[in-house]
Amino acid sequence: MIRIGYGFDSHSFAPNIPLKIGGVELPHHSGLAGHSDGDVLLHALTDALLGAIAAGDIGGYFPPSDPKWKGADSVTFIEEAMRQVEKAGFRVVNADATLILNAPKIGPHAFNIRARVAGLLKVDIGAVSIKAKTPEGMNLENAALAHVVVLLETRPDPEAIEREWEAMQELLV
Repeated sequence: MIRIGYGFDSHSFAPNIPLKIGGVELPHHSGLAGHSDGDVLLHALTDALLGAIAAGDIGGYFPPSDPKWKGADSVTFIEEAMRQVEKAGFRVVNADATLILNAPKIGPHAFNIRARVAGLLKVDIGAVSIKAKTPEGMNLENAALAHVVVLLETRPDPEAIEREWEAMQELLV
């Protein structure tokens, strides 16, 4: 069985905050305002993962009204979403993300972001796509947006794999 999940998030830029995208701190004069660290990519990814298994959304697990999550590292959100995905019997096949922002340019950082996200999702870096677009004519010069799609598949039963391996070995003898 396969499942598709979609996530979206947006935050405005604010001074004196580190900019984190995809769990990677990027050099920039301002960061993204939010109750947690404002990591727009990881927030959209969290919602995509939870949505794929019909397990609610990021706000249900990490309510912005709870002071416990003020300034929290968004990696925590992905780790919880992955626990829910695995508990539901799924694993990530791939993730595709589009970031919309004027600056900084994502191209020079895309590999590091892909590698970080791949590690969090427990997939090969080739299963993670990060693209960036500018918000030309959309009046979003002071914001960053993220759209994310994930594909999940049923996690194979390790015992079934072992039985299949043993059956193949018997055929080779």
